[in-house]
Amino acid sequence: MAMPKQDMDAFPALQALEAGDSSVRLRAALALGASPDPRFIDKLIERCAIEPEFSVRDMLTWALTRHPASMTVPALVEEVRSEHAQARSQALHTLSKIGDRLAWPAITRALLGDADDEVARSAWRAAVVLVPDGEVPELAAVLSAQLGRGGREMWLSLSRALVALGEVIVPALRAAMTDPDPRVRAHAIDTEKLLRDPDAGVAFAIEEAKRVVALGGTGEEE
Repeated sequence: MAMPKQDMDAFPALQALEAGDSSVRLRAALALGASPDPRFIDKLIERCAIEPEFSVRDMLTWALTRHPASMTVPALVEEVRSEHAQARSQALHTLSKIGDRLAWPAITRALLGDADDEVARSAWRAAVVLVPDGEVPELAAVLSAQLGRGGREMWLSLSRALVALGEVIVPALRAAMTDPDPRVRAHAIDTEKLLRDPDAGVAFAIEEAKRVVALGGTGEEE
């Protein structure tokens, strides 16, 4: 019995995901997304967990979004429980791109506060996409508890996630502006500036927030 042409075409692409050349892996992921098949899903997710190149990981995510959410989301939800940080991070990133709110229960407090920075950032981005309307205030409070964490990249990621939630974040930010930790206060000020003026230069906002805190202010007008 002859093998269907799609199956014949798929096997080389699946094998090419293991190639040493990243450009070959990129083309393989593109091919698997261009001709989606449920049999590709497990291999695509498996590769996401170990793929070292960002551009290839991004193409793997795109390929997964080309498959039915009813089949990818359960597998990705399982993957966010992985022991491996990259597996968790990429699964969360892919869930944010799919945007199916059925995945929301998988975005736990543990993931939002994950010790691995990339996992936490991916969880923040996924959370603001997937959160049900009625749970936005609680999410704002959970994310606000991370204010002051890490360096500028982390600050910016968290600020953007909070700003995406809208005005509901203001009470949490105002509370954080009185926190004993100057980094928390500075980050809260920076985030409110970004909320009020999304086009503001983030680097300037951070430096200005630090200046205000150093002067003992709260960032509010007298």
